[in-house]
Amino acid sequence: MLILKNVTAAQLYPAMVMENVDIAIEGDVLHDIGPGLSQRYPQADVKEMHGRLVMPGIVCSHNHFYSGLSRGIQANIAPCPDFISTLKNLWWKLDRALDEESLYYSGLVCSMEAIRSGCTAVIDHHASPNYIAGSLSQLRNAFLKVGLRGMTCFETTDRNGGLKEQQAGVEENIRFAREIDSAREKGSEPWLVEAHIGAHAPFTVSDEGLSMLREAVNATDRGLHIHAAEDRYDVSHSHHHYGKDLLERLAEYDLLNSKTLVAHGLYLSENDIRLLNDHDGFLVHNARSNMNNQVGYNHHLTQIRNLALGTDGIGSDMFEEMKFAFFKHRDAGGPLWPDSFARALSNGNALLSRNFHAKFGRLEAGYKADLTICDYASPTPLIAENIAGHIAFGLGASSVNSVMVNGVMVYEDRQFTFDCEPIFAEARKVAARLWQRMDALN
Repeated sequence: MLILKNVTAAQLYPAMVMENVDIAIEGDVLHDIGPGLSQRYPQADVKEMHGRLVMPGIVCSHNHFYSGLSRGIQANIAPCPDFISTLKNLWWKLDRALDEESLYYSGLVCSMEAIRSGCTAVIDHHASPNYIAGSLSQLRNAFLKVGLRGMTCFETTDRNGGLKEQQAGVEENIRFAREIDSAREKGSEPWLVEAHIGAHAPFTVSDEGLSMLREAVNATDRGLHIHAAEDRYDVSHSHHHYGKDLLERLAEYDLLNSKTLVAHGLYLSENDIRLLNDHDGFLVHNARSNMNNQVGYNHHLTQIRNLALGTDGIGSDMFEEMKFAFFKHRDAGGPLWPDSFARALSNGNALLSRNFHAKFGRLEAGYKADLTICDYASPTPLIAENIAGHIAFGLGASSVNSVMVNGVMVYEDRQFTFDCEPIFAEARKVAARLWQRMDALN
């Protein structure tokens, strides 16, 4: 047993703050919380926390680790006057240039930066059309190397190779889900990584593809992770080619359920929102990405039953993401306050609970020992009623001191347990080669 002694325990939802308490951890779960636990459990190891802020682990609910080596990219990128041209000229060239090596280093770098930003888990959405089979295992290797919890999937699409490409994507999703099941049964490794069934977006998945995805969801008991209505084009394409709203089309293939994760959703119809809510699915809002891609603003956030927050590949700094989500909402005339976005941030743990069949997101006995630990000397009273305001206007990734995942300190006193510099040095070389391969593509 490990006791974190003298902490300020803070929970985003339900909001809670307790000062001068201890947290007892047994294995991978929280065992007890309260004052004087070192006397109650005299045989336990004790780590003095000096009043540091300890929160349930922070989750990035939508990310793209395959884009980790795109920062400062020097490949030749044609002008991108709209969102679709940005996809074609940048991201759909980058993903085609990925190979086994570049994907692994991208996964490593992104996992490290996620933990350093305070994340205990990231829900990833992957694409590498010229390296499909085995790609999700490579990402899993990166997660496990760093100690980050997460989920990933392959984005099924027809944009490069039609039906054959869709089939290969679905097969990789199924293969990986079965790999996870097999690893769980063996029990030789911690269960840190889970699977979704991935698809790019409705406008690049045919009805045949949706049928295959339904079979995959049913065969694996996993949920669908898909972009939808990120741009108006997705909606107009569905209306033109299928005569249906986006989620209406997914619902006809039984692809909406309580494990479904829909990213963006800016232009979902009222009926689509009702369908998502009725099926108890999640919508993940990615405020900074929407701003960067100039796709508009989601004015339906108040109507979403299960709202979570992600970055869509712009790092994993969820403190920053929550700030932008709130500030942009205010700029757009929205009525929500920081507590609503703190709850959305906390909802990433609800996604984990549904997929890992365990309890996440609270500082209570029996919940997973995934913790974000911060240095934060509050200049004003810190109480349950204003914890969200302290995040919106105070706390940041620079506050992160340590991160615990599954009962293990994977980042302690601002240090990893391994040397990071050789990884970053090799990543720089790998990135340069990746950019060269991008330039060689048509």
